[in-house]
Amino acid sequence: MYTPAITGTGVFTPENIITNAELVAAFNAYADKQNAKNADKIAAGEIEPLQHSSEEFILKASGIENRYVMDKSGVLDPDVMHPLLRQRSDDEPGIMTEMAVDACKKALAQAGRKAEDVDLVICAASNHERAYPAIAIEIQQALGINGFGFDMNVACSSATFGIQAAADMIRSGSVRSALVVNPEICSGHLEWRDRDCHFIFGDVATATLIERIEDAQGPHFEVLSTRCATSFSNNIRNNNGFLRRSRPAGVVDRRDMQFMQNGRKVFKEVLPMVSKHISDHMEAEGVTSSDLKRLWLHQANKTMNDFIGKKVLGREPEADEQPNILQDYANTSSAGSIIAFSKYSDDLADGDIGLICSFGAGYSVGSVIVKRHGWTSR
Repeated sequence: MYTPAITGTGVFTPENIITNAELVAAFNAYADKQNAKNADKIAAGEIEPLQHSSEEFILKASGIENRYVMDKSGVLDPDVMHPLLRQRSDDEPGIMTEMAVDACKKALAQAGRKAEDVDLVICAASNHERAYPAIAIEIQQALGINGFGFDMNVACSSATFGIQAAADMIRSGSVRSALVVNPEICSGHLEWRDRDCHFIFGDVATATLIERIEDAQGPHFEVLSTRCATSFSNNIRNNNGFLRRSRPAGVVDRRDMQFMQNGRKVFKEVLPMVSKHISDHMEAEGVTSSDLKRLWLHQANKTMNDFIGKKVLGREPEADEQPNILQDYANTSSAGSIIAFSKYSDDLADGDIGLICSFGAGYSVGSVIVKRHGWTSR
């Protein structure tokens, strides 16, 4: 049996930023247009008028201030309200591959590795731009990696589930190294016309290089333990899929073909599930709350993270113990915890222990306990 270690991470960040102010202006313009269009039905009491959004509402509900997106022109157009991405030919790299390659190259550079050193690519994301061939295989080809690749989807938990799959293969000896990459174009599945969720998501790609610990070229994080769990729920759902055209009215632009969430039930049910999952994982590995130097949590909502951090640590977490990036990136699905890990891990000292956790639709939750090797001053 071999010991896996995280030796490099990379983050691709799109150029386009949408601020809360821009988002609110676009949504309110859309709401006004719809209310004017349906004025007679509203006056007759047949439908309710659309309510305006506000910057105060968004910040209070989520802690989000900005988000990066692959396209902002369509999102901010009241007559479109979704990203506008050009059609690519089959001979061009897909947009997810383009994002992923950038993140992977950064992870490889940090680890002092080249593409030929990698045996496996796992593309783990909440949505994939096509059914087949696998995005992971396209990424593999674009980077010039030998070996194999495959896609996986566990919604917002895809990154940690992917890390567990890669770590298990490294432990068993079937691969020496693996790239787990999370290209998330969440703007494509978000319903920007829904006031309750139009502010939630952003786009990004992250990559994590995992190797046998003896192969590490520099500072790294030993993967002490991984744990995953799922429990079926309809409270976070997207009904889009390849069988749409086979069903009556399947190609109609229905609301359930985008991201849907029963937010109150998610809060009530997911928070205790995640808190218990982390605590049980730590207890099983003999890690106490005082041992834990950092929590890199899924970046969906500040209130959720504050609750989980307090439950796990038994007190209010300090800012550097539980870093948040959602104020800048918003919810980036599976990539959120990896962004936090990538940006807030270099300052840990030799022997420090941290925990990466992501959670979401499924329900699903995955956690990774890591230990820092390669001393750096705080």
